Amino acid sequence: MTDSTNTRIDTADILAIDAAVSRSSGSAQFGITQDGFIAKPFARLLAEKLALARELFGNDLDLSSGSAIRKLLEVSALEDARTWAALTSMYDNNFVSTATGEALSCLGEELGIGRPFLEAKGKIRLTLVETLPDGITQLSIPRGARLLTLGGHHVATNESVVISAANPERDVAVVAFYPGSEHNLNPSRAAADSTFPEKIDRWHRNDPMLNSLFEAEQLAGTPLIQISHTISLSGGELQWDDNRYRQLLLQAPRSLWTVEAIQTAVSLIPGVRQVQVRDSLGGIDLSQAIFGTFNFMDRLFSSERDLAKPYSFTVLVGPTPAAIWDGPDGLEIAIQSAIEDLRPISIFPKIIKAVEVGIGVKAQLVVRGLPLPTGSRDVINNSTSAGALKQRLIARLQGYIDSLSFGEPVRASEIIWALMSEPGIVDVVDLKLLRFPPNFDSINLQATPVSSSSSDRYQVFEQGKNISLQSTEIPIFVDDPAQLVIL
Repeated sequence: MTDSTNTRIDTADILAIDAAVSRSSGSAQFGITQDGFIAKPFARLLAEKLALARELFGNDLDLSSGSAIRKLLEVSALEDARTWAALTSMYDNNFVSTATGEALSCLGEELGIGRPFLEAKGKIRLTLVETLPDGITQLSIPRGARLLTLGGHHVATNESVVISAANPERDVAVVAFYPGSEHNLNPSRAAADSTFPEKIDRWHRNDPMLNSLFEAEQLAGTPLIQISHTISLSGGELQWDDNRYRQLLLQAPRSLWTVEAIQTAVSLIPGVRQVQVRDSLGGIDLSQAIFGTFNFMDRLFSSERDLAKPYSFTVLVGPTPAAIWDGPDGLEIAIQSAIEDLRPISIFPKIIKAVEVGIGVKAQLVVRGLPLPTGSRDVINNSTSAGALKQRLIARLQGYIDSLSFGEPVRASEIIWALMSEPGIVDVVDLKLLRFPPNFDSINLQATPVSSSSSDRYQVFEQGKNISLQSTEIPIFVDDPAQLVIL
């Protein structure tokens, strides 16, 4: 039989079709099999039709490529191939691992997990409106800084910016903290009392990342940065893509009071980046020497519980940069509320915030084929096109580091791969990974204390070195475009 992509059918292919098979609509190796649903290829369908035609009309029937009967049989075989393809899609849509689109959404609804919505995104403008206090030359707004509207909507910056007297105005990307179309904030939509409840116009006073801004405003005695929101946020009506949603459904539990049930519930809370439920005292005690050497019901699977010691489990949470851990609307309270109906009676969780380790990337880049200006290195790196290139590279690095789990090392090879995947980057020179805070072993306790602006506040890993993390640590990316230098 010829390959399925080849429509040329020889006489040997026709003779190879068994007479009994030519009178049937299928065969053992096609349809639902132990390996799944196997569609009958077009070449097989056409060969069967040609064999059946010879059996009905005789061996002298003209089935050459130019005959009218051959053309009719080819059209019929093509329609049958389309039917087989539709049957394949129908079969695949019955399983979470292979379903797509609306079929995957229906399977998720059966599991009680609807397809989640994305967070709305947009831009605001930050403007320095007053003179900075003495001793302060610039204000840094980190990625994840929280903002509010009059109506109580929560928004966070999606990039880090620096505002100074030399650069007093910056357009900043923002993202809604909560998903859904109700957070497509329209700054011009007025309420009945003539206010604008969806306009982003204030900072979240409980955000610890904004303490330096609040301290500077306290010294100045007046607000320093004006927030301008003129364009609506968009994208909140969109939902998760199939791959992300499928991963969630495959991890979803099929019963309550399980580690998986708690982990799934916590992972869907806005502000949670990674979660790991550790139940060291639960399950079968595989460490016992007698395990596997006795019959079921003859012995206990594990030792008896110490009634004087309360049973608990640990929930290790890696928050997003925009999450606020403490406070009445903090992430810790939200996690406790989500777990309350899932945990077993009298068994309480220990909710632990993961240790966040800042990861920076310092490298020199060789660029070819991109419209960069000519001149000195400073002129090139300060240009608009270079800034756009660095933002694309930062997005790639952030995507890689955000995908890492607890204790997973930051690999220099993966960083190089992420940078080299950007079109126009032909080489990465002198790559160094930066860690903040440094490892305790790397701190020189005999050295003279340095100022907070010194480079000694972070640890430099030379070229080719990975950054190893502990099991309770999670990396966060520090997006500093100045560390990426175009040669």
